[in-house]
Amino acid sequence: MVQSKNLVFCGTPQFAVPTLEKLAEAGFNLRLVLTQPDRPKGRGLGLVASPVKQVALRLGLPVYQPEKIKHNEELRFKLEQVAPAAIIVVGYGRIIPNWMLQLPKHGNINLHASLLPKFRGAAPIQWAIANGEALTGVTTMRIDEGLDTGDILLQQQLAILNEDTAETLSPRLAAIGAELMVETLRGLAEGTISPQQQKNNEATLAPILKKEDGRIDFSRSALEIYNRLRGFQPWPGAFTSFRGKALGITAAKPSEENVPQTQVLVKEGHLFVGCGDSTALELLELQPEGKKRIPARDFIHGYRPRNGERLGE
Repeated sequence: MVQSKNLVFCGTPQFAVPTLEKLAEAGFNLRLVLTQPDRPKGRGLGLVASPVKQVALRLGLPVYQPEKIKHNEELRFKLEQVAPAAIIVVGYGRIIPNWMLQLPKHGNINLHASLLPKFRGAAPIQWAIANGEALTGVTTMRIDEGLDTGDILLQQQLAILNEDTAETLSPRLAAIGAELMVETLRGLAEGTISPQQQKNNEATLAPILKKEDGRIDFSRSALEIYNRLRGFQPWPGAFTSFRGKALGITAAKPSEENVPQTQVLVKEGHLFVGCGDSTALELLELQPEGKKRIPARDFIHGYRPRNGERLGE
């Protein structure tokens, strides 16, 4: 029976939780859960367990939280004792060392939130939206020593909705990914999956996000800026400057208004800014430096922006 095979699960963020829950629900023999150590969080900087740890404890699963794994003899001993048929990796946040890759019969199986080889890297959900993709998905793959370069096992597509942000798309991908992982493990056990090599010439990258990625470049078209705003939620968001102070743009949409690039236009209680390619963006919600988010109408009333003033200067 497939479920009787020993498994080790490695994961940390909320994205990994549905897969852990689905494997437990399906009766797989989860012998050990690896997750990152508790981290300080909040104003009091109290230690907080990862979402995966919280769920693992609720499910009564043993948890191990090594700070490092590459030369960790204690971890190696634990895994050799478990003798897993597969190690499942979903957003663990650690590079899997070669000795760990070689340990299980079916290898280390990763759930990646893109249709590989597109968007290899740490932020595939964010960059798929930011790049204006209409379609994404999830991939189960066998980890090798490269960056998301291992053989593809199964894939499932998912449409990106026009209003999707990284925050709304991520849970849907996690849900279909959990189902796909169960299907993958059963297929591997039954010998019905034929791993496929990735087409490296079609690969694109989704590098880890930096604060500067959120800075709005008004030479981009309104649609490009809108897509990046949606993709870079909740961090680094989208920001610019106004009257020498930082200004976050937390909601916006492309507009048909004709506004010179970087200039603002106040019209009938609405706020617009000119972008590249003779396009414009309507600003719906803003966050002035040190303030809370406010609707555009409140920003207009409070700051009284003048037509022709510029953003980003």
